[in-house]
Amino acid sequence: MTTKSPYFGALAEFDSAAAIFHACEKVRDKGFRKWDAHTPFPVHGLDRAMGLGSSKVPWIVLVLALLGGTGGFALQAWTSTEGYAMVISNKPLLSWQAFMPVTFELSVLLGAFGAVFGMWGVNRLPQWYHSVFRSQRFAKVTDDKFFISIESADPKFNPEATQAFLREIGATHVELLEH
Repeated sequence: MTTKSPYFGALAEFDSAAAIFHACEKVRDKGFRKWDAHTPFPVHGLDRAMGLGSSKVPWIVLVLALLGGTGGFALQAWTSTEGYAMVISNKPLLSWQAFMPVTFELSVLLGAFGAVFGMWGVNRLPQWYHSVFRSQRFAKVTDDKFFISIESADPKFNPEATQAFLREIGATHVELLEH
């Protein structure tokens, strides 16, 4: 788009989980890329219907857990062999069995931090404002309605054609949202 659209995008309302599931498949098949589904509860399989890939969060958790465990073990190994090398009760300097509780706990701690902050980063949280909040009808998303929002930044977005398409796939109400 050469000019900036006055609209954030289109918001379509659906009555059931089955309706939004099938609508998401149709939006995905139509080729839209910048869109989202909003539901009052998790709809199993909706991520596949939307064509979303697997999450990056497990990889973030794995990397941070490995860093935590490696860092904890390395610090204890260095401390007992180089920094403060003391033979106690005729035990070897590198008594790795004694290092396992701290190694495990640091793996868990950094993995948990990775899960929380990785999820925040991947989901772009906290997001204090979103243009869908301008819609009075969108308040029903926390109760019993289902919504699809298609952004005007999507290359396939056309205000009239997108609204018609959303009605065609079963939306009970469609509106354009301003920025």
